[in-house]
Formats: sequence, C-alpha cells, structure tokens
Amino acid sequence: MEEIEGEWGYVIIWEFYVRAGNEQRFEQVYGPQGEWAEFFKAGTGFVRTDLNRDFKVPRRYVTLDFWTSCEAYSRFREANLAAYKAIDQRCEALTEGETELGRFERISADR
Repeated sequence: MEEIEGEWGYVIIWEFYVRAGNEQRFEQVYGPQGEWAEFFKAGTGFVRTDLNRDFKVPRRYVTLDFWTSCEAYSRFREANLAAYKAIDQRCEALTEGETELGRFERISADR
C-alpha cells in the first residue's frame, strides 16, 4: 500500500518497556518494516506504523499505528484476531510492560 501522509484518520498509541538486551530485536519487530507493520499491511485501511524511543528512558518506546479509520482497524482486528494474538504472544518475551495509551481520531482543518 502506498503511504500518503494525509490519509490517516485514526491512530492507536502503545507504550512499551523493553527487557534489557532485547532493544535491537524489539526495534526490528515493532519498527515500520517489522513483523507488526507487515501484518497490518494486509489490512485495508492501514497507513503506517511509527516507532519512537524515549530520550530519557532508553528502554521505553512508543508505537503509533495509523489507520484510515477506527472501522478499518476494527474490521482488520476482528478478521485476523487469531493471528493478532499469536504475534502478540510471541512478542511478549521482548517486553517488561505494554500499555495502550489511547486511540485518537484525527481532527482535520475542514471540520
């Protein structure tokens, strides 16, 4: 899917605390070309994943998963729940903690 900066309308933000020594593997799996992003790319409405590392807390990361809409994400997750859970379970060993910080709708200037 071609990424177009302006096409997203919904973002899910996750916070992760990565286990010491797993930073490089975590970045590979959760980065824009990682396993999660590749999985999401199969979904209609997926735009991109951004991975960010905290400057002050080196093992703290935040991901932003951009979708065209809440509905697009919900449809994808429902249709792929077993695979979603399987990837999530495989990735648990990389982190000490994971928290969904929120789900946000984009407010455009034309509203």
